[in-house]
Parts: sequence; C-alpha cells; structure tokens
Amino acid sequence: MHMRRRHMLGAAGAGLAGALIGGEARAGRRRGPGLALGLVSLSHVNDPATTTVYPGDPAFELETVATLERDGFYLQFVREGEHTGTHWGAPGHFTAGAALADDLDVADLFLPAVKIDVRRRCARDADFALSVRDLRDWERRHGRIPEESMVILWTGWESRWGTEAFLNQDADGVLHQPGFSPEAVRWLVDTGRLGHRGGTGTDTFGPDLGTDASYAVSRLVYQRHRISLEILANLGALPATGAYVLCGGQINKAGSGSTALIYGVLPPPG
Repeated sequence: MHMRRRHMLGAAGAGLAGALIGGEARAGRRRGPGLALGLVSLSHVNDPATTTVYPGDPAFELETVATLERDGFYLQFVREGEHTGTHWGAPGHFTAGAALADDLDVADLFLPAVKIDVRRRCARDADFALSVRDLRDWERRHGRIPEESMVILWTGWESRWGTEAFLNQDADGVLHQPGFSPEAVRWLVDTGRLGHRGGTGTDTFGPDLGTDASYAVSRLVYQRHRISLEILANLGALPATGAYVLCGGQINKAGSGSTALIYGVLPPPG
C-alpha cells in the first residue's frame, strides 16, 4: 500500500479512535477532548421479508435453530450470498488474481467519502448515468474529489428498499437502475495523482446501470485495488464532502466481498 495513504489513514484512524474511545455518546456523536465525530449507519437491516436479492443470487434465509425456552440460548442460522443487502465487494469479485476479502488491509475499509446527489435526475430517468461533466460540475461546487475517495452516488433508490420498485424490472425482466457511466469511472481513475480516486458507492445494486449485463463499470472499478459499496442506506445523513466511510462485515476466506455494517464517520460540526 502507498505509504502516504498509510500515513493519512493511520492519522485519521488515530483521530477517530481518540474521538470514540472513552467518550460520551449524545445524539449520535462521541465526544473527546475538543473533538466530536458523528457516526451514522449506512446499512439496511437484513430481513427476509424485505431484503431484495439480485436476480439469480441465493435467497436470504434466517432460521431459528435454538431458543431460550428449549436450549437456554437464542441462535439463528443465516444463509445468504456475500453480496446480500448492504455490502462491499473486493477487487477479486470481477478481476482474476486481484485481492479478495482476506487480502485487504484494514485501511482499505476506511476511506474518505464524497456524496453526489442525483435523486431528482434519477426520479425522471431510471437509466440515468453519471457523466464526466456531472463530476466536474460537482467539483466546481464542492472542491476537488480527494485522492482515494469513495465516490457515493445518492440516487434515491434506498427509499424503494423492500419493494418491487427497487428491482424496477420491465416486462422483459430487465432491471432499470441508475449508475455511473464508464467514462466517468475512467475519469476518476485517470485524474488521480495516486492513480485512482474512484472507489464507488451507491444505494442501488451496484455502480453499473441496471440495463448493462456486461458490468462494464464494475470491471473498471475492480481493476484497481478498490472496493465498491452497494445498497447503502441513510445517505441523507452523509454530507457532500468531509466524511469517511468505515466498512465492517465478516471476512470470509477468499471472499468476493461481504455483507456489511457500513458507517459514515461525520466531521465535527462547524
């Protein structure tokens, strides 16, 4: 890993730890000496009644296998694909020989984040694709997208979670969900001083348009040592810039990714 990134994220992690350890929680904030960071969950709850899986993926199942009354403890058996509900994907999800879940460094899961709000445009056009022009317009308003950021697309799809409208399939079974254009992802990759500033996040199934069965955008994203965050929630609580994302989840041996608890780490107010 690039040493500058290790230093940057190590310092950020130290600041986060200083703010979170031993502090007092009030209204979603942990307070430390002169510092107050907010923490917001960006994950949906996995519930078999509402969790929508990508067509062809394994069904999500929860089975109670032990009860307090019978066994003295409560336990559920979980069956799901690694990309069920809110999750992150590892580079090896689409790139042969690339890093899998257990190859990643902890710093790969703690990244600066920017949010691009395209809800109005996606409400008008379910096949909306973020363009290079859109990225440049965002930078004119908010400043340059930081190196090695998670670039999160807020499409408004999170409000459809648990309904058929999330899938948004036409009569031929084709999904219609917004995403990034391949040109936008190439621009993010090619204009970064460290070689990439374009990990992707979204509140849809993934960074690709739902109509693209070739997964062109995912293939571009995962060519680099980057993760992708998918089916995010509560993006209204994430600022356009200045926050970080902290990604949890179980690390499966040779995992393609992980169902995840993903948190937005918000900057101090003011």
